[in-house]
Amino acid sequence: MSSIFNSIMTGSFSVGTYLLCLLFAGLCGTITALALRRESTASRSFLLSLVVLPIIVTTVILMVNGSVGTGIAVAGAFSLVRFRSAAGKARDITAIFLVMTAGLACAAGYVAAALLFTVIASALMALLSRVPMRCERFMELHVTVPESLHFADAFDDLFRQYTKTWKLTKAKTSNMGSLYKLDYKIEMKEPGAMQEFLDAMRCRNGNLEIALLNADEGGDEL
Repeated sequence: MSSIFNSIMTGSFSVGTYLLCLLFAGLCGTITALALRRESTASRSFLLSLVVLPIIVTTVILMVNGSVGTGIAVAGAFSLVRFRSAAGKARDITAIFLVMTAGLACAAGYVAAALLFTVIASALMALLSRVPMRCERFMELHVTVPESLHFADAFDDLFRQYTKTWKLTKAKTSNMGSLYKLDYKIEMKEPGAMQEFLDAMRCRNGNLEIALLNADEGGDEL
């Protein structure tokens, strides 16, 4: 078992060693992409990036090969990526760190350890994603109401009828103060009653805009 922690970079660096590092780096990225694909709705381009990223990291680290100045320049170049990108979901950023770690391990020659780490981490991500969380039952409700409607308790009876819990999280004016936009966090009693609930809400708010979405769509961004 301890042999998996032995580096293949024991002799002179060769084309065969380089290709072996790239092979294991790509395999680690593929395993991570497949695990993420089963448990999320990640885009095709993101999954392809997870496959290629460890190969790129492996090559870059091998080319640095102990040069401190080159290493600092590479670190600065990679840091710019964060400021050129929109905030991503926590799971996606974790997957990126996972494949980068695997690429670094492959670049150091610890290809077996990198593969074992990837399999364990990917399996753990897939397993934990199947564990139901209480926050997943909550939904976000966005309601637009006219300024003439006293919104503090205008929907309380509907909330008591269709939801287990509700909370007003945000209220702001719109359209030069003639409208209010209200954000609620709710937990439905019966998911199948969403259409009936929305119909009752639009009758109360004068048929203005209403939106109902999962609370975890934007709540796990980093």
